[in-house]
Amino acid sequence: MLGDFMNKVELLSPAGNMECLISAVQNGADAVYLGGKKFGARHFATNFDYDEMIEAIKYCHLYGVKIYVTVNTICFESELDEALKYIEFLYDNHVDALIMQDIGLITITRKMFPNLEIYASTQAHNHNDSGLSYLKSLGIKRAVLAREMSLEEIKKLDTDIDKEVFIHGALCVSYSGCCLFSAMHGGRSGNRGECVGSCRLCYKLLENNKEVKTNGDYILSTKSLCTINNIDKIIESGVKSLKIEGRMKSKEYVGYITRLYRNKIDDYYNKIDRKTTQEEITNIKKLYNRELTDGYLFSKSGKDLMNIKSSNHIGTYLGTVLSVDRNKIKIRLDDDIFQEDGLRFDNDKGMIVNKLYNEKGLLVSKVEKGQIAFLDNKIGLRNAKNVRKTQDAKLIKEINQLPERKVDVELKCIAKINNRLELTIKDNLFEIKKYGNIVEQASNCNTDYDRIKKQIEKLGSTPFKAINTIIDMDDNIFISIKELNDLRRELADELIEKRKYYSSYINEKKEYIDDLESNDKKLMISILVRNEEQLKTAIKNNIDFIYITDYNIYKKYKNNNIFYRTRRVNSNKEDFNNENLLATEIGAVYKYS
Repeated sequence: MLGDFMNKVELLSPAGNMECLISAVQNGADAVYLGGKKFGARHFATNFDYDEMIEAIKYCHLYGVKIYVTVNTICFESELDEALKYIEFLYDNHVDALIMQDIGLITITRKMFPNLEIYASTQAHNHNDSGLSYLKSLGIKRAVLAREMSLEEIKKLDTDIDKEVFIHGALCVSYSGCCLFSAMHGGRSGNRGECVGSCRLCYKLLENNKEVKTNGDYILSTKSLCTINNIDKIIESGVKSLKIEGRMKSKEYVGYITRLYRNKIDDYYNKIDRKTTQEEITNIKKLYNRELTDGYLFSKSGKDLMNIKSSNHIGTYLGTVLSVDRNKIKIRLDDDIFQEDGLRFDNDKGMIVNKLYNEKGLLVSKVEKGQIAFLDNKIGLRNAKNVRKTQDAKLIKEINQLPERKVDVELKCIAKINNRLELTIKDNLFEIKKYGNIVEQASNCNTDYDRIKKQIEKLGSTPFKAINTIIDMDDNIFISIKELNDLRRELADELIEKRKYYSSYINEKKEYIDDLESNDKKLMISILVRNEEQLKTAIKNNIDFIYITDYNIYKKYKNNNIFYRTRRVNSNKEDFNNENLLATEIGAVYKYS
């Protein structure tokens, strides 16, 4: 029945550009998240300028898909006016929610736009009930939980706030929102959307200044998250939204992964026990993987979580290199190979297959598994043992041929003699009615029920599909087919415009007044110490505020200017009431303030 929606979990897909957004929508996303040119945590994605953002909002709303925009970097005070103008632009153009990290910016945004939904980004390090309670007190509707939480930990959260989890894509080695590695190592902060991917680089492991041999050079690089076989468990944990990571990925990746999880979620609610096929897993790997893991959600660690041999897309195994000469590369295939496939050899050299030859030396478009294939050695390959497929041309073509998504509508036609023709279209949001000419009794050829139904259901070039058609008509009437077509087109066009400009909230803006007090107090010095010797030195030098990481040392020296620094990852089970604290995460701020 139209508009009869179950309270299903939301499937949330990424969009780094308009092509990816269209692919996410057409493949079944309930919502899409994206970023603008500034203030988003994926600064190096293509992202959306103002005109593209407006187009994206209209496109999503046309198909009943929600659109969330990331404004989830730490905002400098000098950027505040620009950030607020950007948020006002997003609000005026009816985005459904903002994804934010900066508590100060969140607070101001809530005051200026009280009915705009705000979701707390995973960058806010949302991992305990005290933190979630604080977010709820700010008026935040949803929290994107830290990727390091297990499903069991998530189930124990007791705060009445919508919860969102990542179900697929890249993982970070550091805690969400707490990584300073890129800022310290590469001069670009992840909390400013400029992560250089420091954890994806090569490192040596040292113990007592001696190198420890490892079975790979990428000792901080995690595998790719893939929970496709555990979606039922995640849904049953009570989370509201399932999020796919990938604003830097291709439209084919976004489309296929979205479709796969769409089908799996629908199967769950329809009580269909369909196992994920090996072909589907292989396709996931062909599109992008660093090996697959179901991650922290299912308490994975060590070798089950890390891929220290490669930090790039490794694709799938294609075959064995039998020989290499100046002109040709000879491969025995463990999988089919096609023209335009992407390959990477085990010495990390890669290529796109432009010309492909079979064992007889004939130019072909495909060579099947188990056979011998020859490639032009256009990359100067000298030696290699194995080759992997990192792009599958056939799969990409299939992904891009999926059918268009349609919006369900009801149609109603009333055709009574001596009354005006009446045609109505109705979706889950709007009901639009149009009137035609006076219906006349047929003198020669009458217009029957089947002809009327056929004409008004011709919605093929629109985003609509008729799931129910009601026709209330007299016998022996005549209606012009052109009139039926014109009314149908007018109704469809008006419904398209209404859906494009639909807003989930009533516009209500308040002026921002800067009520920050000017600070003309003297400068103070604060210092963090980690042992007793450092603490004594700080006291001796009359440091204004001293923070200590060792609770026992803090208790020994406790006074008005010595504070215990709480941990960044905190279950909030500890009780530090009546202590001097430096709170390092929002849960502790809320609990002890």
